[in-house]
Amino acid sequence: MKSTVLKIFFLAGTLPMVTSQVKAYDLPTVNLGMTSFLDGGLPAGPGWYGQLYFQDYDANKLSDQQGNRLPLPKTDLHYQVEVAQLSYLSQLSVGKNASFGMNVLLPFVSKMNVNDGLNQAALKSSQGFSDILVGPFIQFDPVMGANGPKFVQRVEFQVNLPTGHYDQSKDINPSNHAVSFNPYWAATYWLTPKWTASVRIHYLYNFKNNKPTYAFGDVDDLQAGQAIHANFATDYAITEKLRLGINGYWLQQITDTKANGTDLKGRRERVWALGPGMMYSFSQQDHVVANAYFEQGAKNRPEGNRLQVRYIHHF
Repeated sequence: MKSTVLKIFFLAGTLPMVTSQVKAYDLPTVNLGMTSFLDGGLPAGPGWYGQLYFQDYDANKLSDQQGNRLPLPKTDLHYQVEVAQLSYLSQLSVGKNASFGMNVLLPFVSKMNVNDGLNQAALKSSQGFSDILVGPFIQFDPVMGANGPKFVQRVEFQVNLPTGHYDQSKDINPSNHAVSFNPYWAATYWLTPKWTASVRIHYLYNFKNNKPTYAFGDVDDLQAGQAIHANFATDYAITEKLRLGINGYWLQQITDTKANGTDLKGRRERVWALGPGMMYSFSQQDHVVANAYFEQGAKNRPEGNRLQVRYIHHF
């Protein structure tokens, strides 16, 4: 009887601390592993592209600032996200060797399950539409070699708009309820005609959220810190249609989150992941890409496994 009473007291005493630590997950949802192989260029030149993404994420560890599991009976998080993307690459020239384009993405969180082992006394979540992402981009023409392309790159000036579902009474929301600027540079290099390496490097700047969630108490505004995150991949063409490879991502928050303009120490997020991937091209107009990621080294965020499937169609 005595040990049971002590256990209940310990859990009740840790709830305020746990809630505070979970709020360290301040960064908005960003592109972690959504893109991978041949990322520097569009597969079929100018025109309209439609892309559909399905992502399944499953984590059984919510990490604190030391990378340790939060002191909860369970720290299980499972969600599924579908993303619709419409892209247009025009024939409007930018300089001598580039063209102008535009991307629009709309994510939808179709499933969000959180299990804290306390009947969600510490963690509450919601689902629904996430924030719309809009990005004008400059696509550079490929640099050609004797046996085909050697290098291709793109620069995009992506903006995340706070249009998604947001509930101040929930710990985990589809929307971050703040504008974010998330530009990137993407490139692909052909080491040989069949072997490529790709990278996409993002910089993330977050503006203020003027309606922080309940856990921050009497705070008028919250500004998530700046971050750098990157996707990287290498693949080899096994046949004309099938590519196999290795993919990964990395995220590091580089400045502190601010509440009412004051830095909140010990909340910077970090994670990296590696895994296998494949790309199958039905034709130059239709492609499917599948990637798996196994996360490591998480701090102030979940650590789990991610499965990503993407379909690309050129109209």
